[in-house]
Amino acid sequence: MKISKESKYEIITRKGVYFMDAMKKQSVENANIERASLAKTLGRGDVWALAFGSIVGWGWVMLAGSWVTLAGTVGAIIAFIVAIVFCSIIGMAYAELTPAIPLAGGSLVFAYRAGGYTFGWISAWAMCFAYVAVASWEGPAFGSAIDYLVGLPQIGHLWTIEGYDVYAPWLLVSIAGTIFTIACHWFGMNIVAKFNTIAAIALVIGGIVFFVGGVTLGDMANAAPAFHGGSEGLIAVLLMAPAMFVGFDVIPQSVEEMNLPLKQIGKLVIFAICLGGLWYILMILGVAFGAPAEVTAAASIPVADVATYVFNSKIFGSLIIVAGIGGILTSWNAMYLGATRILFAMSRAKMLPAAFGKLHPKHNSPTNALLLTGGVGILGALLGKNALSWFVDASSFGVVVGYLCVSIAFYVLKFKEPNLERPFRSPGGKFMGILAIIASCAFIVLYLPFGPGAGLGMHEWMMVALWTVIGIILYIITKGKFKNVPEGEREMLIFGEDYAREEYLDR
Repeated sequence: MKISKESKYEIITRKGVYFMDAMKKQSVENANIERASLAKTLGRGDVWALAFGSIVGWGWVMLAGSWVTLAGTVGAIIAFIVAIVFCSIIGMAYAELTPAIPLAGGSLVFAYRAGGYTFGWISAWAMCFAYVAVASWEGPAFGSAIDYLVGLPQIGHLWTIEGYDVYAPWLLVSIAGTIFTIACHWFGMNIVAKFNTIAAIALVIGGIVFFVGGVTLGDMANAAPAFHGGSEGLIAVLLMAPAMFVGFDVIPQSVEEMNLPLKQIGKLVIFAICLGGLWYILMILGVAFGAPAEVTAAASIPVADVATYVFNSKIFGSLIIVAGIGGILTSWNAMYLGATRILFAMSRAKMLPAAFGKLHPKHNSPTNALLLTGGVGILGALLGKNALSWFVDASSFGVVVGYLCVSIAFYVLKFKEPNLERPFRSPGGKFMGILAIIASCAFIVLYLPFGPGAGLGMHEWMMVALWTVIGIILYIITKGKFKNVPEGEREMLIFGEDYAREEYLDR
């Protein structure tokens, strides 16, 4: 009896778990392929709040003053324009690939499609490092914000790290914020989306008030000098810039949960980059015009202190902190979303232990991935406020490595799968892929010891080295544990019925 091709590869869906039919078992003997899936719970408003809030976090509140101090007003703006251009070029790769293969995992999915298991693993692990590192400094940022608002008592001295005294009340608040974020994600994307939208609104209101007040009530003389520190100052700001744009790459991680036309998702990636860059430029102008350099240099939380100075009222400084807390929460949500979805996708593909792919039976949240991300976040809070710059620079390095992998995947897939349906097509075709690779490499060089910048410091390299060692160990363990997984099975686990390549299913 002749079996049709359609029957042979028929996939039966049961409660979001896919099984191959009996005839397929002739190729993959006794392999009932289970593929957990995420629910589409993000509406249009939720997606827009996620796109903006994922990029704009707490960094602008703490770092906008140092950007102006390091490079001057115009120098800082030029650095961010360069970052916008480079990130937009790289973003074109994400914008085309995300709606083409709209699955949780983002960089893992793209890199695996282009280069196979090891390339996909490296890409995913680098991006996971970036998300976890950023999520880790959001706890200390939250503690610092609450301290500014209410003045936490300096009692119960615990330890001193790099000149910063860590006190029990500050640490408890930082850890409480981390636990609250874990709880929000534990109860599913509906809770996260609603909370994220409210926080994004608070962020926008506070930022607009600060910018308008800074440029109208401030003095142009405060913005001098236009340039400071020469090329070294500009490069110093450029080193921080990639971490400030971490977030647009969260969109591919959550695309499986978006209820939005695919073509719009591609446009959303570029929009998020441009809007985030515009926000940072406006904050630079607000700081530069709002207060003299000596006020900015002496500020503990620069944007809040400049707001207090320019409005001559602590109330406005507190308003900025509330806006900053909104930014902390939106960015925090995005980083947890990115980290847990990558861990979930890697586990689903049997590239990490199965525990990380476990979903809550009611809320459909990746619980063990959440606990790991939150646990690292709590450890980050123990390092104190001065660890902020370590996490920013270290996470930036992880980001640009991930960018390079996705850019290479974008270029390779132009040749490997020219007929892949692409709802959004980046201009320039293959040449855009070359530009994205060059832009990614340019970013990476900035972090290397022999690069034009100062490179990463000892603490940052220690973080990168630790994450790399953990990754190598997990790679070896999981590669050995799942060595008998057929390529066709992993193809189905990563891409599902709709996006699996038929020619791989027999392998």
